Amino acid sequence: MAGAVATTLIALAVLAGGWVIWNYGGPGPRAREGEVTTVVLERGSGLAAIAGQLKDAGVIRSQALFVVAAKLTGAASSLKAGEYEVRSAASMGRILADIRAGRVVRHMITVPEGWTSEMAAEAVNAQPVLVGTAVAPPEGSLLPDTYQVQRGDDRSAVIARMRRAQEQLLAQLWPNRQMGLPFTTQQEALTLASIVEKETAVPAERPRIAAVYINRLRQGMPLQSDPTVIYGVSKGRALGRGITRSELDTPTPYNTYRVPGLPPTPIANPGRAAIEAVLNPPSTNELYFVASGDGGHAFAATYEQHQRNVARWRAIERQQAAAAAPAAGR
Repeated sequence: MAGAVATTLIALAVLAGGWVIWNYGGPGPRAREGEVTTVVLERGSGLAAIAGQLKDAGVIRSQALFVVAAKLTGAASSLKAGEYEVRSAASMGRILADIRAGRVVRHMITVPEGWTSEMAAEAVNAQPVLVGTAVAPPEGSLLPDTYQVQRGDDRSAVIARMRRAQEQLLAQLWPNRQMGLPFTTQQEALTLASIVEKETAVPAERPRIAAVYINRLRQGMPLQSDPTVIYGVSKGRALGRGITRSELDTPTPYNTYRVPGLPPTPIANPGRAAIEAVLNPPSTNELYFVASGDGGHAFAATYEQHQRNVARWRAIERQQAAAAAPAAGR
């Protein structure tokens, strides 16, 4: 009799152990919809609450077993809040390991080179997984890049990260700048870099355009930058048309046709390459550039040469307009 009871207990223990092993290491529940279940573990949640959230989401079968497994593996005190994507039928062991390692879902926010700070703040505010409200920081104070964010991150903290990234870049580049530049502060460097950023979409041209503007500053010539005029009109938003004569003649603080020197602030957020270009420009005697018709610019050291480049560009414009006219009439 005693032997039979012992045998039964051993069998039950084996079965229970097998059940535990199966539920911990074997396939978990199938996803209710699709192949992935998203689970958001709130900050401050304790072990029991986390286990309950996972059970309610349908990704584990036993809340109690998860609690026991977390304690036995030493993971109980190191589970991390955040947003997790659990694959359909993922084992409890895999889920526990992912939460312990903090393998949260990463969302991306991209701030392209040349965006204004207002545009960047709008992109941050439009990211639905974030909380709070981002206020546009000073123009030119952000480093354009792609930033990883997590669900629940504060929007103002994301903007602060972008500002710190630019401060760190300037701290790295500024001490190694070329001597004798016609500006003395990091803010002035950012202002000129923002103009360079907006003047060309061709990365290889940035150093050359930076050199043109630095040569102009050294000679006391007006910068005559169209993007600065646009910023004075629309705060950097695309006009959707060319600049009018009245806009060129209006002396806003950003109209570098009318106001000498650098404008009072940057006109956009420049990227690393534009900042490097103004801090270490090539040595040239060029003072002018105009569109070349192939997406880049034609550069000139003399006004006469520049006029010839302008004439070529005007001829290209006329050809493009003539080619577009029949198409528009179809």
